[in-house]
Amino acid sequence: MKTLSLFIIYCMLFCMAMPAKAQTDATAAGAAIDTSALALYRKIQKKKNPPSIYGLPYSMTRSEPNWHRMWINTAVLSGAFVSTLLVLECLPEDATSWNRAALQKDPPQKRWFNNVFKRGPEWDHDNPIFNYVLHPYAGAAYFMSARSCGFNFYQSLLYSAAISTIGWEYGIEACMERPSIQDLFITPLVGSAMGEAFYMLKRHIVGHDYTLWGSPVLGNIVVFLIDPVNEVVNLFRGSDTRKLHLGRKSHDVSSVLMPTVGRGSLGVSFTCVF
Repeated sequence: MKTLSLFIIYCMLFCMAMPAKAQTDATAAGAAIDTSALALYRKIQKKKNPPSIYGLPYSMTRSEPNWHRMWINTAVLSGAFVSTLLVLECLPEDATSWNRAALQKDPPQKRWFNNVFKRGPEWDHDNPIFNYVLHPYAGAAYFMSARSCGFNFYQSLLYSAAISTIGWEYGIEACMERPSIQDLFITPLVGSAMGEAFYMLKRHIVGHDYTLWGSPVLGNIVVFLIDPVNEVVNLFRGSDTRKLHLGRKSHDVSSVLMPTVGRGSLGVSFTCVF
């Protein structure tokens, strides 16, 4: 009789423990789902909106590319090339070394084909201001177009070389004259060296809330000069870097609905993600 009583008590305790264990397992499963869903959400958000490179430690090799922003910058540069060509058309011949009388003989597509495939690059005799000041500055602007989009130094150098060579020397400008040997090297190489210096200067300015020597006016002017493409685009679509204050990125608050499991039932939770 005593043995039977102990057996009954044991069975009652076992039955009472089973729901508690099931509830614990369900709670743990729900926590696992919450964690995995949150991790997936963060991964998707990071892919859509990579962190601003100005909020990360300085590195020449780290890459956090924002491809969407890069395509916007490339479209802006393409429009700028056409506008620049129109401006150069208005300059005197001694500034560009273009013989306008000779240019009028052939249509642009024929001139491009002759300059690229028949005649090839040449050592030009343009104004030194163009060759050794404006071209390196242009190369630095191309470099910063990529660098500020999260690309590393080497990727930005490659982008500068592609834009200056394919987009300009063998692209727009080839409709007017033969590609320049000096510009093929000076623009991307010297420009990228200048561009990395520009990038470090912009990091300093952004880290001090867009001020330079305590002046927000000077800081914004210098940033516009050293990174013109990104700063122009920022005027229309907003800027991630302007959310950075003293190197700290302000929190973005968003929400996400995630499935949960608890007490043996399914549900949905509303979570704020910082």
